[in-house]
Amino acid sequence: MRTDAPTSFFATYPDEIAQQRLFIQTVYAWMAGGLLATTLAAWTTLSIPAIFELSIQLRWVLAIAMIGLVIYLSARIESMRPSTAKVLFLLYSVLTGKTLAVLFYAYTTESLATVFLITCGTFGATALYGATTKRDLSSVGSFMFMGLIGLILASVVNIFLQSSALAFAASVVGVIVFVGLTAYDMQRIKELYATAAANEARATNYAIIGALALYLDFINLFLNLLRLLGRRR
Repeated sequence: MRTDAPTSFFATYPDEIAQQRLFIQTVYAWMAGGLLATTLAAWTTLSIPAIFELSIQLRWVLAIAMIGLVIYLSARIESMRPSTAKVLFLLYSVLTGKTLAVLFYAYTTESLATVFLITCGTFGATALYGATTKRDLSSVGSFMFMGLIGLILASVVNIFLQSSALAFAASVVGVIVFVGLTAYDMQRIKELYATAAANEARATNYAIIGALALYLDFINLFLNLLRLLGRRR
């Protein structure tokens, strides 16, 4: 018997504004939970040499698993049980932490903390803009998505070129792209609320997919800022 489907997600919030606020709060709560899981996974990996070495050896396996999880979550979110969506999102967050631990090892703790705070401020301001602006950001989202494709291609090319200038330029563009995507995704989450309100049984699932979008924006914004501002050991 399935008992985890939240058939009354908005039951105690009859007012539409309160319902939207609840949905957005749920999105942010899951995003924060994902970031916490990532932080704990990275810290554990860095603290235990055996796990750190294993993460290095399995880095490509972890990367493929992460891509697979994002694709599966995005494709099956409509039919997935809420408990499954929660577990897969947290699993993705943990795998991200284990993968990033290898990168974090190259940077000082102080610079990691500094860049994290800068990312929080940048992300917060951009998300606030996306949530409050009256402008339709659909065109911004499309433009930034094209920029993301270009960024991926440049990163692949630079694997062979090993150009520091191209890496720097890609990081600058990466910051711009993920700032734009943060604003766009935040506005899109307000649209997700309408879908969730029409299908309360899957409201948690829509909150999870919204949290995943913002989580990815935050992580990638952090990584690009780290490459620009981080201080290596």
